[in-house]
Amino acid sequence: MKNNSLIITSQIIVLLSVFIFTSAYAADDNTISKANDQNNPLSKRDMYIPGTETLAADEMRVISLGTGMPAITRRQAAASFLVQLGNGENFIFDMGTGSLTNLTQLQIPWNTLNKVFLGHLHFDHIGDLDALLIVGVSHGRNVPLNIWGPSGKTPELGTTYAVARLQEAYSWEFASKRGRVPSTGYQPIVHEFDYSKTHVIYEENGVKITSFPAIHGLDGPVSFSLEWNDLKFVYSSDTFPNKWFMENSKNADILIHESFPSVSQLIDYNKMQPESAWPVGTRVHTQPAAAGKIFSLLKPRMAIAYHFINEIRTNQQVLQEIRSTYDGPLTLAQDLLVWNVSKDFVSVRETVGQEQTWPSKSKLANAKIEVEKRPHVSKWLEEGRLDMQDVDRGVWESLDEETRKRILERIPEIKKQLGIK
Repeated sequence: MKNNSLIITSQIIVLLSVFIFTSAYAADDNTISKANDQNNPLSKRDMYIPGTETLAADEMRVISLGTGMPAITRRQAAASFLVQLGNGENFIFDMGTGSLTNLTQLQIPWNTLNKVFLGHLHFDHIGDLDALLIVGVSHGRNVPLNIWGPSGKTPELGTTYAVARLQEAYSWEFASKRGRVPSTGYQPIVHEFDYSKTHVIYEENGVKITSFPAIHGLDGPVSFSLEWNDLKFVYSSDTFPNKWFMENSKNADILIHESFPSVSQLIDYNKMQPESAWPVGTRVHTQPAAAGKIFSLLKPRMAIAYHFINEIRTNQQVLQEIRSTYDGPLTLAQDLLVWNVSKDFVSVRETVGQEQTWPSKSKLANAKIEVEKRPHVSKWLEEGRLDMQDVDRGVWESLDEETRKRILERIPEIKKQLGIK
């Protein structure tokens, strides 16, 4: 009884904590959630519970899947943002290390998570791309994963080369799954585009995505804008402030720009040598006050600063530095924040979801599995199996008749495994 009381108490504490509004993610009253859907009372909550709210036909939802640094923490994965539109489409921008955990928690049908746009090829922006490709199939995606990414100054520095090497690295993974799961989901389609140009790289169903050059360490990085239904989302990925960003980010509803830790934080907390912290902080990335200057010049409906460790010792300094150059609507990003956007409102809330989740319920049961391509272990390994026929029969009997019939139709050889005729 005492243990049960402790469990109940801990659950109450967790539930109460979601109502606490702190400066860890919200800078001021401009970020407080507003009631947005008069027909859906659930949307009036100051929290977002995955799977409980339908987007209006003219509405956009942005969810932060990763907002932190390359050295990820339990609270912050590396860079990734999801854009959901009222027309039912989903677009992922970057897929940094750890971000798949947050994406999985959202319980979105995996067949709709098949479009990824990469700003550049640092691991903290593509670190979970391999996991999305592979786990997506296990969770029900049976359509190819489309990946848009920039070229490099030379072919081996481009997206096509990087994805091909990922596929090579997981050769054993793909070979072992052949004939056991639908293979189409394992076949990425890479759309490599010229990093040096400002051009539309995607235009379908009223959605237009534009890529434009970014400045970040080496030739190749880009930033993006997404326009749909007179709404505009802009994502810097990683960049130093530049003219292309200014030219392509006007009239943004949501504008996300990196705001890297200050030079002093890089030295004091990240333990970087001063001669490294200065160029990294002020030439490779964007300092908080510089991000504030960008926000001030562009005046988005909601500015979002990301790419720093958002914790109690540092976030107030980041906020103060941004506020030294910008006084408009602002969110200091943390993982699993949700921004709903329409022509009439912009709101921000925290996500409250299950930590342990199963795949969403949209698995296509009739997806083709090429059973004839299923691999087999060597004879000497096969002969090393213990006899588990009694266990197999018990499992078989626990299945309903329709399921047993389907399995027998597709894998008739299991009769021998079960010892049945």
